[in-house]
Amino acid sequence: MTGGIGFPVCVQCGTHSNPCRCKVVGPTVGFLAFAAAAIVEWPLGAVVYCFKHMKGRRIMAHPASVVYPSVSNAIPI
Repeated sequence: MTGGIGFPVCVQCGTHSNPCRCKVVGPTVGFLAFAAAAIVEWPLGAVVYCFKHMKGRRIMAHPASVVYPSVSNAIPI
């Protein structure tokens, strides 16, 4: 999951969503969306965690459990 000059390139092989059975664009865009959401949600989740443990955990898990899969699966290549 590393690329050239600091740009992440993610490859997912063994998928049945396209004839090549490999995805590059979807996972890479999904990772970038995950990173953008995490920058906002992790500090916010840490603050909320101090008062409401379960709510803080859900906020911090949101990028990995919702954002990345949604974006990655939306792009079939």
